[in-house]
Amino acid sequence: MRGVLLVNLGTPDRPDMGAVRRYLREFLSDPRVIDIPGPARWALVNLVICPFRAPKSAHAYRQVWTDAGSPLLVHGLALRDALRTRLGAPVELGMRYGNPSIAAAMDALDAAGADRVTVLPLFPQYASSSWGSAVEAVHAEAARRLNVPALTVVPPYFDHEAFVAAQAAVAAPALAELRPDRVLMSYHGLPERQVRASDTSGRGACLAAESCCARMTAANRYCYRAQCYATSRALASALGLAEGSWEVAFQSRLGRTPWIRPYTDERIAALAASGVRRLAVLVPSFTADCLETLEEIAIRARDQFMAAGGEAFAAVPCVNAHPAWVEGAARLVGDAVKDD
Repeated sequence: MRGVLLVNLGTPDRPDMGAVRRYLREFLSDPRVIDIPGPARWALVNLVICPFRAPKSAHAYRQVWTDAGSPLLVHGLALRDALRTRLGAPVELGMRYGNPSIAAAMDALDAAGADRVTVLPLFPQYASSSWGSAVEAVHAEAARRLNVPALTVVPPYFDHEAFVAAQAAVAAPALAELRPDRVLMSYHGLPERQVRASDTSGRGACLAAESCCARMTAANRYCYRAQCYATSRALASALGLAEGSWEVAFQSRLGRTPWIRPYTDERIAALAASGVRRLAVLVPSFTADCLETLEEIAIRARDQFMAAGGEAFAAVPCVNAHPAWVEGAARLVGDAVKDD
């Protein structure tokens, strides 16, 4: 029997400082996330980041926590349940960090009789720190088992019609209601060094010119930034956005090292200063609303824009468990099995 494993990043069990600290420690101790030598990473995470970031993160989580729990988990479970009905097959959700764990999800699939598992990472674009880490963890968990399931992994779907159409279906009503002066597509950021490390050209051309992410090539096929721009072009086309009415930026940077630009917070300030009064923000690197979309964009970015003179702001939801995404996810799973 074939089952489906959905994998997302993760969430604390509760919005209190202890649970958030445990989650941050697990997340940031991943060498794919903070890619520095182990002893330095341990010191940075345990002596610097967790002590100072946990209280702030816990406060942020409390602002978005729902009666049903963490939004990321709530939306993930809703997608799991909808896909079970749509596919008529076992579907489980596992988090790369925190609960429900990948191990628990694979246990449930095994108990349901699934000896072939299609893995759908809930990250449209490839990054070693998200997609790569999640898939590595799934393979490692499978390898620990006496009876190793056959795995099929859905590849990044950053410009696949199944994802683009679903995101457009969610965004179109919000844009029609707001009638924005500008649409900002905001993606989770990465350190520049991690993006450069994905360059397969050997020429050191990554991030060397403004146009290096203007199209997908063999050299940048693993480039997260190039894939984000490809997503944006596909979404702009699907939504019928005019040239010059939309742009791309990157959020959630951490520390002093250079991260990929332009930065979302800086662009929001600049857009307000330039006379943009009605701003819509899409977050197409996330498939489920979470801390980064609900607190960082829907609360902080909104406040920033309105304080700078904006008049209307829309934080467009993620695809979550929207019917169009349920169909899109089912198609991605079906295509991966067909091509396997």
